Amino acid sequence: MSYQLSRPARLGLEDFARLSDVHPELLQRFVALGLVDATTDSSGAVWFRPGQLARLARIRRLRAGLALNYASLGLVLDLLDRIAVLEAERRRFAGRGARTWR
Repeated sequence: MSYQLSRPARLGLEDFARLSDVHPELLQRFVALGLVDATTDSSGAVWFRPGQLARLARIRRLRAGLALNYASLGLVLDLLDRIAVLEAERRRFAGRGARTWR
């Protein structure tokens, strides 16, 4: 018997689908729409970074809570990512004693 001691660097389509409780075909649609990042190896297998699980959870929350279509989801995700970057910059400058917009 063997035990995995660390998270895998990447997850295959079936493993990612099982962990996220999303059908593999829907995951492939999300990849095609650019909502979730994935890589493809030389054999054509699709691979996901484990961090994409959080992004997929965000997609599911937005879709369920706001009933956004897939095109809108891409825009909202981009805006939320940009807000996170701006908030991190604001905290970094505030930590230095700089005046912020608040």
